[in-house]
This record gives sequence, C-alpha cells and structure tokens, in this order.
Amino acid sequence: MSMIRIKGANQNNLKNVSVDIPKHKLTVFTGRSGSGKSSLVFNTLAAESERLLNETYSSYIQNQMTHYEKPDVDQIENLPVAMIINQKRLGGNSRSTVGTISDIYSSVRLLWSRIGEPFVGYSNIFSFNNPGGMCEECQGLGYVEDIDLEELLDFDRSLNEDAIKFPSFRPDSWRGKRYLYTGLFDNDKKLRDYTKEEMDTFLYTKPTKLKDPPDNWPRTAKFEGLIHRFRRSFLLNDNFEKKRFLADVERVVTSRKCPECEGKRLNRKVLSCKIDGLDIADFTALSIEEAIPFLKKLDDPKSEYIIRPLLAQMESLAYVGLNYLTLDRETPSLSGGESQRIKLIRHLNSPLSDLVYIIDEPSVGLHPEDIEKINTIMRSIRNKGNTVLVVEHDPDVVRIADHVIDIGPGAGQHGGEIIFTGSYEELMASSTPTATALGRTHGLKPEPREPEGFISLEHITKNNLEDVSVDIPKNVMSVITGVAGSGKSTLIKAGFKKDPDAVFIDQKPVHASNRSNLLTYMDLFDDIRTFFSQQTGLRKGMFSYNSEGACPECGGKGILKTELAFMPDFSQVCEVCGGTRYKPEVLEAKVDGYSIADILALTVEEALEIFTTNTHVISRLKNIQDTGLHYMTLGQSLDTLSGGEIQRVKLSRHLDSDASGKVFVFDEPTTGLHEDDIPTLLDCFSQLIEQGNTVILIEHNLTMMTHADWIIDVGPGAGMRGGNILYSGAPEGLLDVEGSVTARHIRRYIE
Repeated sequence: MSMIRIKGANQNNLKNVSVDIPKHKLTVFTGRSGSGKSSLVFNTLAAESERLLNETYSSYIQNQMTHYEKPDVDQIENLPVAMIINQKRLGGNSRSTVGTISDIYSSVRLLWSRIGEPFVGYSNIFSFNNPGGMCEECQGLGYVEDIDLEELLDFDRSLNEDAIKFPSFRPDSWRGKRYLYTGLFDNDKKLRDYTKEEMDTFLYTKPTKLKDPPDNWPRTAKFEGLIHRFRRSFLLNDNFEKKRFLADVERVVTSRKCPECEGKRLNRKVLSCKIDGLDIADFTALSIEEAIPFLKKLDDPKSEYIIRPLLAQMESLAYVGLNYLTLDRETPSLSGGESQRIKLIRHLNSPLSDLVYIIDEPSVGLHPEDIEKINTIMRSIRNKGNTVLVVEHDPDVVRIADHVIDIGPGAGQHGGEIIFTGSYEELMASSTPTATALGRTHGLKPEPREPEGFISLEHITKNNLEDVSVDIPKNVMSVITGVAGSGKSTLIKAGFKKDPDAVFIDQKPVHASNRSNLLTYMDLFDDIRTFFSQQTGLRKGMFSYNSEGACPECGGKGILKTELAFMPDFSQVCEVCGGTRYKPEVLEAKVDGYSIADILALTVEEALEIFTTNTHVISRLKNIQDTGLHYMTLGQSLDTLSGGEIQRVKLSRHLDSDASGKVFVFDEPTTGLHEDDIPTLLDCFSQLIEQGNTVILIEHNLTMMTHADWIIDVGPGAGMRGGNILYSGAPEGLLDVEGSVTARHIRRYIE
C-alpha cells in the first residue's frame, strides 16, 4: 500500500512530526482544538502540495497566483495534487449567486437560449452581468438604492453645527471641509433656510472647479455635490470605507426592488423569452426541490444533452441537504457550511482521480441527519481512486474512517505530537483524549433549570417561516435544533433583530488585518505598552510595531516581500528583527528578562503566570482561557483565527462584564471544538446565566442538546418542508415527537 510520508514537520506547534498517511483511503485527523491538526494537514501538507504545483506553471502565471511559503518540514514523499475544501464563505458580492458560483446558471442560460420562446439571443444575453442582458435601471442588481435625506441631514443645523449626520463628513474632517471651505455657502445658515438654488448646488453639483475659491480651498480639488460624493464613496463599490461605516450607511441608504425589472435583474426583452410560462428569473427563484420536477417534465430531444447534466447537479445539491436554496440566492448570504457543501458538489462529478482531497470539518452547520449524506459523498470521492483527508471532531464522521491519526495530547505547546494512528476500532480501544470522549455515554440533563418568565416571538414571516410564534424561556440555556435550512437561524435572528438587549455572537471575522492581534482586540496592548514604558523609560510609542517602534527594515511586518518582475512575490523573515517586527533598541529593553516581542510570543496560559499584579490584564486573559483558547499566543494575528476561535474570542469579552438581562445568541458555538472541550464552553454559558442573562444556542451538536434546559425543534425538513415549530419545552418531551429527526438522533445518542 503506497503512503504519503511526512518527515520532520515543525510547522507552528508541531514537534518534529513524522507520519505515514495511507493513499486511496479516508483518513480522519482528530485531536483537541489547537492540538496541531490544521498545522499538519493544511499548513504543511496542503501548503506544500499547492506550492510545488504552482512552481510547475510559467513565471507569468505564478505571478497571478497565491504564493505559499515553504512549510517547516524536512521532507514529504509521494505527495499528490491537493484539492482543498475549506469553510471559507464563498463571499463575492451581490452579482454572485448560487447559480453563477456552481456553474449551474451557465447551463440554465444555454437551455433558455435553445428552447425558450420567442428566441431573443444566445446564452450570454441571459446573463445579468452582461450589458446586453441586464436591466438598465438597476444595472443587473435587481434593486435600486436611494439616499434618505432626512437621515443624512439635520435641516435645523448649519454646516458649522454638524448638519451632515455622517461620521466622515464632520465639520473638522477633510470631507466636511469640502463644503465648509468652498465659499459657496453661509456656514452659519440653517439648511432649512437654504433657497432651492443653494440646496441644489449643495446636493447635486457634478464635480466642477471653483471659479475663485477661498485661500483655504485645496488648489487642485473639485467641488462635488453631497449626493454625488456620497453615492461615489459609499454606494458604487464595496470598499473598506463602506464596511467601516456600515451601520451609518444602512441608516442613510434605503434599498428597494427595482421598479423596472421587479427585482429580476434582466431587461424586458430577455424576460419575454419563456419555457412553460417561466422566464429565466422565475426559474432561478424556485428552490432546488421545486426546480427539479420542472426540468424533469421538459420533453425536448434537442435539449436532452443540456437537461441531463443539469438535473444531476441539482439533484446532488438536494442530496446534501441544500434543497431549500434557490439559484438566485446571493453567495455572501451563505454560511460556511453551505459554502463548503457547494464546493464538495463541484468535485463530486469530476473525472479527475489520484488527488488528495483535504476537507475541513464537513460536519459544521449540519444536522446528524445530513452528516450521513456527506459521509456517502466523501466515500464516493475516495472510491474514485482519491485519497481523502478530513479534519473533524464529529463522532459520526470519525466512525467512517479507514484510518485515524490523533494529535495531541493537549493544545498549543501541550500538543503537536502524534499520539495514535490506526483503525477506528483500534482508536476506541486506546486511552487518548479523543477515544475517552467518543467512548462516553450520554444522558439528558437530570435537573434542567426552570425558566424565569418568557420572551414571546410573535407572527414571524420570513424566508420559509409563515406566521410563526414561539415563547423563549428567560434565564436558562435554550438549544434551537433542526436540519440545516429548517428556519432556526431565521427564527432567532428575525425574532431578536430589533431587541436592544440581544447580543449576537457569530463566527464572522472581526474586521482585522495582519496588524491586529489578540491583545489589540482585547484592549490590552495599550496596558502592556504603558507598563513596558514605565519600567524601561522608553516612550510608549516605541512598543508599538505599527508606529515608532517598528523595525526600519520591514516596517513592522516581520517579513520582507520582494517583488520579482515575472516571478511570484518572494517573502522571507526579516533578518534585522528576526520576524519580531521591532527595532533592535526596543528588543533590548527588557522587563524581568522579557522583551515586548517575547511577551507577544507567550500563550495566554504562560502570560497568566507572568502578569500576576495587573488585575485588568489578568481578568481579560483569564476570560480567554475560560473559553478554551489558552493555547493562543498574545501576538497572534486575528486574520489567522478559525470561525470557532473568533466566536470564542468575542464571547470572552462578555464574561467579566456586568451584563444582566441580556439575551446572548450563539450560532453553532461547538464549531471546531473537540468533545472534551465542550464542558469548558458550558461553564461559560452557565456564568452568563448566573449573571442574570438568557442564553440561546443554534446548534447541531448532540452533546450540547443533552445539556439543554429547553429545546425548540424546527422542521421537519429544510426549505419549504421546514419552518414549523415541532416542539418547544423540556428536552425529554422531544423524545416522543413523531416526525422529528432530531428526536430520533437524540434517542440513538443517549441509548
């Protein structure tokens, strides 16, 4: 049997790991969160495969591709080309839909151009991104945006009094000065008193050079009416500024369905072409499960070759539980789990073989009912002659492994070693933390907490929910269950959207660059820099790698990128600072033998042993440790965290607050968590409840369900087959509910 051989891997926390991975088998990598699974599978094996593959392309093409560093490993033998199926959201913008990202829409366009009547043109005319096909009013977006002047302006104020109600247009900002310094307006005159002509000049002037501007007007600047400038800055593109001021943009900008195409994105000529009474936009608005029968009843011999593969793609999406999606659903609205399943389906019908498929936690976002189907897909990819490597915590996925590699024993510095390799049966006979966790028996919580009143969510109609009402108990832990797409998230998000006491703790990345780290997010870096400044006599700014303390060679980045004309960028660790980001004199300034760079390299656990006197720092770090992130380093860039880690960092900020009477909503908090780390998270939830708060989890993990005080099951299926409250009450009552797939799986789990 041929093997992929890894020798001497030291990436991140790996401790000189050497391991053989069998080819053409399904291998599952297990271990505590932070043990080093991703370091081995993604940062070593996958990164090396992609790096070597990229090197086979011409230097021109290499320049267009992502550049991978050589991982810290002595040797990898027999390495196939890697296909990585991760959980990064598909992202994109409002022009990217499920249909376009899965390539299904190109087949749909071909179908309408062949048999739609009347004939209006070839397939690309049916694209809403094509100038010939898009609706001219909305440019193919389906909606038009208007600026609400009542929200943007305070008519009872003058320009000097902050009349423009938007942060980046304050009187002292450079944008604000583009109105104050024109000489065109009386800056003390209330907007309400402007003449029509003055108001038109203020709002609608196209960019023009001022005839004789005052001295303080920038020489080369043009004057532009507020509406034009605002539209250009915040509406016409999804830029950093728009994200930075998103809450204010959403307050000022109203969006409505395009009146010309009624949200269908295409022009009237294209929409006149129909098959069985449906235009192409009507078809993409059907859910996958409604679209399949429509295609099956089309009987046209000349389009059979288009319909057959199209149906196969649609049926695959339905099979993995995405039957509720529509082809016109915009990709930014998809979750990580939904994105991952769409990527999986794209590979399912691929004729390529002898690849290594690397799949990151395919169980995320999936009900146990749907995990069986994902298992079937992973097995079929293996059976076509591929090697499948899965990083996973879910017992139902680990169970189907041909081979298991367990990494640990703990997290961070306490992990990074191979503690077991062998079959699933052999794993279960061992005593590793994974085997112990998988071998436990489970029962429902013996004494669930009693609710202290209820919050009524009434008459919710959204997506697949129609006039749904439910009572959520206060001051207990409620778990909302149901298959993916049943309506759980819709119910809770719509129900609590306007509630000022609701705190949503999700897995979306915090707006972070590689210059922000764990300490900056926890508001602790300032304290530590002050402490170093007081102890060493150096200015506080010297201890920031974003300002005067930055290494002059790399500018505080720690790495140097060399741009080579036709080759990919070459990056290496900065030789001057050794990757620490600081000037030499800053590194020499030490407190108790530690430089600021040494402090940033400490794990949370190590730092707690050092900062014994600063109570503020201790309490914040202890909160991070309490969420199970003791293995993270203080200087770790936030853009390197997984979704589950991000969520736990967000949670830690609430643990020492005096919050009471709040409703904390967690979306799948067990993502990326080993079964042994779940008790740590449960302690955090208990702490929030003891402070007088309500905790709601949207969750698929069976262990979490057994710890619930209250369960609300939504279903029975996904999409149109879901959207009903099947049960709401104490967990044991759910076991008797006929037609609940959740009940069936909990019964199996506790037996």
